[in-house]
Amino acid sequence: QVHLVESGGGSVQTGGSLRLSCTYSGPFISNVCKGWFRQAPGKEREGVASLSGGTTYYADSAKGRFTISQDNSRNTLYLQMNSLKPEDTAMYYCATWWSGDSRIDGQIGDCNFNRWGQGTQVTVSS
Repeated sequence: QVHLVESGGGSVQTGGSLRLSCTYSGPFISNVCKGWFRQAPGKEREGVASLSGGTTYYADSAKGRFTISQDNSRNTLYLQMNSLKPEDTAMYYCATWWSGDSRIDGQIGDCNFNRWGQGTQVTVSS
């Protein structure tokens, strides 16, 4: 089974930076789509960034400020977030695709997702 665990969330002021990490484990997931979603209270879940092979995709809200990357030697996915704004405040979830389940729970660009971590909270104060 696939297992995802996020860390690195916290509270920062506007303009600050955070790096989220997501350690992953499970069969056949090293080279499949991985991504970050977020959900603020009262709002729908939003895809933030995805990574598949060497291809990245960013939501307009993340372009120029966030960078997604992966270190397969550490089984870790990252989201570097710079120039944070209060509107970035949300629970952030990492996600991946597991081929053992055909259900699609989320999409970012050309990537589909059906496995999720438990989330890490990011709070940006003005």
